[in-house]
Amino acid sequence: MIALIVLLSVVAVALGSWAASTSLQTHAGSKHGIKAMEDYDLATDVREQEMLEPVAARVFAPALQWLSGFARRITPAGYTDNVKRKIVLAGSPPGYEVDRFLVLKVLGFASGILWIALGATLLSGKPLFAVLCVGFAWGASFFGPDIVLDGRITKRREAIERRLPDTLDLLVISVEAGLGFEQALERTATAVPGPLSEESRRMLQETRMGASRADALRALDERTQVDDLRTFIMAMLQADAFGVSISRMLRAQADEIRIRRRQVAQELSQKAPIKMLFPLAVCIFPAVFVVVLLPAVIRIFRTF
Repeated sequence: MIALIVLLSVVAVALGSWAASTSLQTHAGSKHGIKAMEDYDLATDVREQEMLEPVAARVFAPALQWLSGFARRITPAGYTDNVKRKIVLAGSPPGYEVDRFLVLKVLGFASGILWIALGATLLSGKPLFAVLCVGFAWGASFFGPDIVLDGRITKRREAIERRLPDTLDLLVISVEAGLGFEQALERTATAVPGPLSEESRRMLQETRMGASRADALRALDERTQVDDLRTFIMAMLQADAFGVSISRMLRAQADEIRIRRRQVAQELSQKAPIKMLFPLAVCIFPAVFVVVLLPAVIRIFRTF
């Protein structure tokens, strides 16, 4: 029964946070829509414009706007910039706005009142266990948005690292076939889908809007923060600065990244036996000892 109540409380907090952040996003979108409609000078009553908004936006939006402003006031200056940078590293996925993130953090911190009340009510006879449960639930509610965002960043970096060797191979083939670097990169981005291709298209758009290739490559490095990609970007910058053949440089970079990937695979394979020691010692060996030694122990007790 206690587990069911705790589970329902977790679900309620999660749904409340999701509803609040969704209402904040809906209100922001409706404000942009109404502002765009005002540019047409339509003779519409203000009350009718307000009634066009969803009920959730009319009810929760003022409180959420105040909560968003309050979160920005109490948040350190560097933390907001760090959140913006993390969202960029995650690929700026839909639904990951700074205001929504800060609101979720404030709601997660405020949920501690709920966890303390539940712990005092349901686990009053077990104070140590109650403190542990409340601390875990409170920490999960407060640090949950950071953990999810960091997970998306890690997943995106791994996807870029997996696609980078194939992308470089196609770049080498395209450049050696006679295409320029930009044309080869555009063809490669079309052939190899993924976050690396999306960033490559963005880099090409920046160059078409007037940015230099060096600045676009440095911006690509800032948006990804992947070591292998940074090595390739530094090699490209040096090739542009010293007039080195791009095809030869791409071939060398592709071979080097293939070798580095093979070394990483060998390192992971050598770490596998060490990582298997703990599950073997905790999960498998006791069961094996029970199966092997228990019949002998029973027979000894029956004999004596």
